[in-house]
Amino acid sequence: MNPALIVLLMFAAVIVLFVIRTPVAFTLGSVGIVALYLINGPRFLQMLPPSIIESMTSIILLAIPMFIFIGCLLEKSGIADEIFDMIYKWLGPVPGGLAIGTVLICVIFAAMVGIVGAATVTMGLIALPAMLKRNYKTSLAIGCISGGGALGFLIPPSVTMIVYASLSNLSIGKMFLAGIIPGMLLASLFIAYILLRSLLNPKLAPPIPVEERATWKEKWTSVKNLAMPFILIFSIMGTIFSGLATPTEAAAVGAVVAMLIVLLRTRSFKKCLEVVYNASEQSAFLTSMVLWIIIGCLAFSAVVNTLGLPLLLKDLIDSIGMNRWTVMIVMMLSFFLLGMVMDDLPIIMITVPIYVPLITLLGFDPLWFGILFIVNMQMAYLTPPFGFVLFYMKGVVPPGITMGDIYRSVWPFIGLQALCLILVMVFPQLVLWLPSMVGM
Repeated sequence: MNPALIVLLMFAAVIVLFVIRTPVAFTLGSVGIVALYLINGPRFLQMLPPSIIESMTSIILLAIPMFIFIGCLLEKSGIADEIFDMIYKWLGPVPGGLAIGTVLICVIFAAMVGIVGAATVTMGLIALPAMLKRNYKTSLAIGCISGGGALGFLIPPSVTMIVYASLSNLSIGKMFLAGIIPGMLLASLFIAYILLRSLLNPKLAPPIPVEERATWKEKWTSVKNLAMPFILIFSIMGTIFSGLATPTEAAAVGAVVAMLIVLLRTRSFKKCLEVVYNASEQSAFLTSMVLWIIIGCLAFSAVVNTLGLPLLLKDLIDSIGMNRWTVMIVMMLSFFLLGMVMDDLPIIMITVPIYVPLITLLGFDPLWFGILFIVNMQMAYLTPPFGFVLFYMKGVVPPGITMGDIYRSVWPFIGLQALCLILVMVFPQLVLWLPSMVGM
């Protein structure tokens, strides 16, 4: 059968199965298996299982359940309350201070957890009521939580980065380093926007009343609340970047440190066990979902590799004389549009086997392209009508706030994410400088 026809039938089948709400893992897996049978006949049974077994026993993938476990633990530990208390005391007197503090907490949470939903839901429960109580404009309060929560994509240790790096044969350590400067840049853009708007219109995000402000002694005492989060961040990122541990080993260390933090916070072995049990149950469910999607993707990727699809696309691009930057922009648009209706993992599974070899053939750096993908997913997760962060927010906002209110609140932050994407495209060294300096 003609390779082009097989590819068209594959993507048509994927779209149909998604429309009828077939689970992603079974969609990609079944389409891949049928296509392999059409190409190779029964011989595909000798090719596919060994490939899946080899990939699924990779030590890299072992980091995924541990990072998810850390996220589930901290979501239930109440550590965010302590950080917010410190931020409230230090930044509360500043116009927009609570919103700025919320973005900073999201950065800290992202560096501890590595998953997007945890920071969004946690700050929606803690920071949103505090801001609304102090007459912050609803759109700014919701927008800063939604935008800050999405930083979990870009700031390491991001589970999305781990999956992307493992499927594109990139170093996870390099991927983590590459995300630091763009992540800090985007957080800085959020903070600058909030501060500027609050200074221009103090009624938008007023400082807390004088009678609620903390003394200097209370402020300095509250700094101790950062001790446990930074110990956890150092136990993960410090061991990776210093070369003391691989990302998988660092994830294991981080899981142990997270359990110790829960024990210190609960001051009860029984309560600690209860939190660990609930977090283990939740992380087992999430990990199973991720790994089944990866298995389905491996079957799909096998077809792409068998057909040599990236080379076919490269020949097509050369034949029509398309500029490589035009191809890059088309890829970015496809990521953005897919991200509005699909989760990040299925998009990685579908596009990485095709796009990464192609951009390498076109002469682009795959590490830089990976960070562009991550920024794009972050933007798509925030974009109406189907951005996933919007639905996380809807689950925690007060009943009087509608989905339309949430949609309107995120547009300034989407604009800032688009600006960050453009800056990273125009200045690749924002991504590549730090990994080159560290020598990874």
